[in-house]
Amino acid sequence: MFSYIIALIAFILVFSNPITKLFFPTSSLPSHSARPQLNESLLALESPNDAALSCNEDAYSVHILSSAPLVLYIENFLTQDERSHLLDISEPLFEPSTVTNDGGATTQRDAAVRLSSVALPPRTEPVRCIEARARALQGWRPDRWLERLRTQRYDAPAGHYGHHFDWSSNAGGWGRVGSMMVWVHGGSDAEREDERVEGGGTEFPLLRLKGDRSRWCRFVECREDGRDDVKQQQQQQTRRRRAHGNKKTLTVTEWASSSSLVLATPCTGRTSAPTAPGTTRLGMPRYL
Repeated sequence: MFSYIIALIAFILVFSNPITKLFFPTSSLPSHSARPQLNESLLALESPNDAALSCNEDAYSVHILSSAPLVLYIENFLTQDERSHLLDISEPLFEPSTVTNDGGATTQRDAAVRLSSVALPPRTEPVRCIEARARALQGWRPDRWLERLRTQRYDAPAGHYGHHFDWSSNAGGWGRVGSMMVWVHGGSDAEREDERVEGGGTEFPLLRLKGDRSRWCRFVECREDGRDDVKQQQQQQTRRRRAHGNKKTLTVTEWASSSSLVLATPCTGRTSAPTAPGTTRLGMPRYL
């Protein structure tokens, strides 16, 4: 008798799912939800009617600081002409920076958290070349777009941005899944001594470099307590998926530009708001 019971249990375990589907069929779900309405004014969209670009060949080099979360340090992402152009077109457009506590649905100024200025420069040909370079670096995936480039300015002696994440909800029809920052002016390799910035690096409080730390001292401020800050060097850029903060700019003025990869999130925006320490001003989830 016991053997029959065992055989019956095994039969149920093996055939219960096929039998259930036979008598209670379910309609198959589409692999993709409908694309939401996008706020196109905030995105760097490509159009068939756009003038053809004539961009310089890419000459940057990539260093992987961390693979989980993905953090890249990229040298020579901008050319000298592109840096100068960003400085010129951004100067008259700066406004006080804002922060958000609800995934981007609303914004407000809070100098205790973020003290800087931000500009949304026009999409000139050099700007579009920078966008194309960032888009190519991250791959041309379906339903993923690039946010418009913004220029940021941190003035000494108090310019800063406290620890924060860069993810956003899908309030605008999309959610941010990765971001990147490029230092434009004022780094430690500035042409003149009086243009060099002291401070202004980016701190990842939960990120620890592995292996031979001395090799990374070219890119980060190596500290005895192990909390290494990414240096603010011109023409160099990082991407990261991690809580971070911009250290105080102690001398001169630091300029940077930033852009983010966004993903259409028709349902909940969950991909852009991980519960673990997630996207920040320069990051990419591993599935991208």
